[in-house]
Order: sequence, then structure tokens, then C-alpha cells
Amino acid sequence: MAVRQRAAALPTLMRALRREAPPRNHIALPSLRRAFSLYDQINIITEVPEDQLRFKEFDDTGFKVNGVRYEGSILCVGNLLMSWTPKKFSDITPESLSIFKTVRPIPEILVLGCGRYIQPVNPELRSFIRSTGMKLEVVDSRNAASTYNILNEEGRIVAAALIPHGVTS
Repeated sequence: MAVRQRAAALPTLMRALRREAPPRNHIALPSLRRAFSLYDQINIITEVPEDQLRFKEFDDTGFKVNGVRYEGSILCVGNLLMSWTPKKFSDITPESLSIFKTVRPIPEILVLGCGRYIQPVNPELRSFIRSTGMKLEVVDSRNAASTYNILNEEGRIVAAALIPHGVTS
């Protein structure tokens, strides 16, 4: 009997979730706060500090972090966010990441967002990042923002260097 009641409630739940969908022009990022099953969303991480950086949306030219829109490339270290000079992936050099020579504590991982598509990292850049003591994760910018959110929510010391999603080379 209880199974039938749950099955009958499922279409109502699905309709309610569809009505709350975010607008299509900005793409919302998934969060570790929610584990997705076929039918529901469950909050598995609670009490994330309000001042913690969270990527909320992205588009082809920038990112929305904690309700504030940022145009262009950005660099996040822990809960610090700054504008970053590279405009495309080939502009990323050890000099553009030189902040990691001085920042303490050293992040355990640098999540590098390449734009729309994953790009190969040149050996000089990979060697520089390794010399700082960080691990490197190279993904497209959408997944880089989500990965940063997840690692930051877990309380890990993480950095992200992101090129806008619309950049393709």
C-alpha cells in the first residue's frame, strides 16, 4: 500500500521539480550538497559557511560566485577570488601562476579550467605546478567550477584557475 502511495506521488514531485528549474541562459552548477537519485535530491552536507566561495552559475564570458558576476578569467585560492590575466588556455604560464610561489598554506590541488574543452598542459607548466607541491587537475571550466565547489565544501585547501567556458582554444 505504501509503495503505491509513493508511486502516485512521484509524478507530482517531478512536476514540482521541473517548475523550479533555473533559467536556461545561465547554467547552474551541481553541488556535493545534493546527492542525486532518480527521484529526489538529498542534502548530505550541511552547515557550509556563508562566506565560503561557491560557483553558482557560468556562461560563455564569466562566472557567478556567491551572487556576484565576474567577467573573464578568475583565480581562486581558498576563499580568495581575483581577476586573472590569461584570456585563453595558451596564455597560462608559470608566471601567470606565480602567486603559488608565495601563498601559504599551499593548496593541495589546483583545478585548472581550460574553457569549453580540455587542453593538454605543456610540460613546463606541469613541472612548475609540481614544484609548488600541488597536484593538478585539468578539466573544462564547467567541471572545474563544480570540482572546486565540492573540494571547498569538504574543507580541503584548493585552488582554481578558470578560463571562461566560451573560450575554445
